[in-house]
Order: sequence, then structure tokens, then C-alpha cells
Amino acid sequence: MFDRRLITHFNWIYLLLILLISAIGIANMFSATSSWTTAVQPVYIKQLYWLGLGVLIVALVCVFDYRHLEYLSFSLYGGNLLLLVLVLAIGKTSMGATRWISLAGFNVQPSEIMEIVIIIALARYLSETEHLRGFSLRELIIPGLILGVPALLIMKQPDLGTALLVLCIGGTMALFAGIRRSSLLFLAASGLAAVGGGWFLLHDYQKRRILTFLDPERDPLGAGYHIIQSKIAVGSGGFKGLGFMKGTQSQLSFLPERHTDFAFSVFAEEWGLAGCLLLLGLYCLIVLWGLHIALRSNDRFGMYLAIGVSAMLFWHIVVNLGMVIGLLPVVGVPLPLFSYGGTSMITTMTGIGILMNVELRRFMF
Repeated sequence: MFDRRLITHFNWIYLLLILLISAIGIANMFSATSSWTTAVQPVYIKQLYWLGLGVLIVALVCVFDYRHLEYLSFSLYGGNLLLLVLVLAIGKTSMGATRWISLAGFNVQPSEIMEIVIIIALARYLSETEHLRGFSLRELIIPGLILGVPALLIMKQPDLGTALLVLCIGGTMALFAGIRRSSLLFLAASGLAAVGGGWFLLHDYQKRRILTFLDPERDPLGAGYHIIQSKIAVGSGGFKGLGFMKGTQSQLSFLPERHTDFAFSVFAEEWGLAGCLLLLGLYCLIVLWGLHIALRSNDRFGMYLAIGVSAMLFWHIVVNLGMVIGLLPVVGVPLPLFSYGGTSMITTMTGIGILMNVELRRFMF
């Protein structure tokens, strides 16, 4: 029987914030692709469909009691690991990467789905395992394996950006759970050592991205072209911006991937620093509200779910913005709710649905 409290306590303001960011993203996508002449359906219309599906998913997730995810967590984890293995075996290859698999006529990217699944799996483990002094190195072995196995499979695709995001999400959740200072120092030192040794394990294109990040001018018409054009677009916006559909970098097609990875560059050029601060303010609100939901949760599992989703949103925003302004290497990470992409939209909206579900159930215990 439908519980009316789902309507009474539903956080409409939070949903409106999500829809506002998505609407700005679709308008930005319209501007970025307005010069395209193609017979296929415009990407901003497709994104509108994905947004509609995302809102439906939020509603369905809110009806479903999130506490049931605790019992399904390891089954979901195992199923997604199987999909990651299948991607390597029979997945579709595009632009040198094998990241998609066809299921029921749809192209699915299991690495994106793993971001949600890893949150659910770690939330269960951390909620059932508590150490008053924090986790020691030995106690971190199991959560390390839960994180490490999918991260390695994702890196094999290769998809370094998503693999790092999975590690950042899991690492953030572990930090909230508590790690002993000695263990944290050891992990930090090991991480620095791994950065040096890991260089030799990277693919050639990944090495070029890092070298280009350090010196974009070394290949201005090749590997450095994306970031140079993105920085020009962001800088030319000034304080007020050039105006809607008046950005030269996007309208004259200098800026590549302007509807996906570099969508924020288009927005910065057209709306300037003032528009960027407004958009960043909206993103800050949804992340901080997520942490607020975590702090007010009635159970540990719900708390870690909310922390995980907030971390997912935070790291996506940080990595994408750092990428487009040259502070981080270009790793192909979309800006949540803003960049074009069906899998990204569905993954983000599923996370939003889980957040709102945790908040709803606080009133229904």
C-alpha cells in the first residue's frame, strides 16, 4: 500500500536544485551544438529524454526501501564484476577503449554503474565493521580488495578516469569510517611510490595525457589541443561572459567534445565568472545537503550510502572542473547532470534517488 508520508516528507527543494542544474546543462548543450548540421536527433533532445528517465528512476528508488539494498549489496557487486569481465571479453571498442556492452539492445557502461554498486557494497561492509581506534592496515585488506578488484578491471578497459573515481569514492568512505594515523601515513607513502612505479604500467595515450597536462604547448595541435582550447574558452568569458550562443570557441568549433567532457568550458565562455560561481554554488548545495542527510540518518548503512553518493558527486565535479581549466589531466570524466551522456545521467540520478530515500526513511522508522 502506498505510504502518503513519501509525498509529505519528499524533499522537493533538493529535486528542484537537481532539475535546475540539468536544465542549465541542456540549455548549454543547445548552444554548444547549435552549429551542427545533422539529420539525427539533437543531443539536447536526447538528454531531455534521459533526464525524464532519471526523474522516474528517482521516484522508483524512493519508493523502494533503501535498507533492502544492504541484503542485495554483494549480489549487485558480484553481478557488476561479471559485467566488467564480459566487457573485456566481448565488449564494444570505440576510440581505442572497450567500455560498453550491449544488453537488451542498449549500450551499457558497467564501469559507471560500478560507482553506485561500490557505494552500496562498501556501505554494508563499513556499517557492519566498526573499529573505535580506526582501521589498521590489516583491517583495510577486505575493503581494499572490494575497491581494488573492480578498479583494476576498469583500468584494463582502459578507463583510468573512472578507475580513479571508484578509488576516490571508496577512499572517502573509508576516511569517514576512520583510519589509524599510522595506517594513513603508510598508505600515503605507498601511494606516492605507486605514482612513480605506475608510470610504466600506463598506456601510451595515458602517458601523453599526463605529459600534455604538465606542458600543453609541447603538442598544441595534437594531444594538447583540447586543454589549450578549453583554457582559451574559460579565460575569454571574463566576468560577465560573451552571452548565450555567442562564444567563439564553441560556435566556431574550436573546442572539441564541447557537449560532453568540456561542456563547462562552453558555459564559462558564455556566462563568465559570474555564471560559473552560480553553477558552482548550486553544486555545493547538493553536495553539502548530501552530507547533511548522512549526518541525520537513523542507521549506519544509510549514513555510509549518503556519504558515498555525496563523494561520488564531489569527485566528479572536482575532476571535471580541474580537467577543463588545466589543473588535472584530461581523463574523460563528465560533469554530473551537465555533460551529455545517458549512462552518466542514470548513474547520477540513481545516486540522487538513494540520497533522497535515506532522508525519507528517517521519518518512517
